[in-house]
Amino acid sequence: MMKQKIAHITLVVVDYDEAIDFYTQKLHFDLIEDTVLSETKRWVLVAPRGSEGCALLLAKSANNEQQSRVGNQAGGRVFLFLYTDNFQRDYQNLLDNNIQIVRTPVRESWGEVAVFADLYGNLWDLIQPSDTKTV
Repeated sequence: MMKQKIAHITLVVVDYDEAIDFYTQKLHFDLIEDTVLSETKRWVLVAPRGSEGCALLLAKSANNEQQSRVGNQAGGRVFLFLYTDNFQRDYQNLLDNNIQIVRTPVRESWGEVAVFADLYGNLWDLIQPSDTKTV
C-alpha cells in the first residue's frame, strides 16, 4: 500500500527573522528548524504548537518574481487553514497581537471560522470544526 503525506508548504517571505518573529511570537508556532544553508539561504520550518502534520517552510524571496508573490501566493484567496481546538482563545490572540482580521467570526453548521492576514497579507482561515476531534 502506498503511503504519502505533504511534509512542508513553502511560504515566500521578505525576511527570515521578521517571519520567524511573527509566527513564533504572535501566532505562537514552534520554530522547528533554522539551519543556515548559505550566506543568503536558510532552511526555516515553523508549525503550530502540538502539530504533527505539515510545517511551513519560510523561504526568503531571492528575485523580483518571488518578491512579487510575497503576501499573495494564492491570488487573493484564503491560502492556509489553521484548525484549532479553542476558537475563542486563538481569535482573541489575533486581536491582542493586532493581526488584521479580514472577516469576523461566523458560525457555520460545520464549525466556526474567521479570516485573518499574516504579516505579508496572505489570507488564513482560523477554524474550529464542530467536531474538534478533527483538530
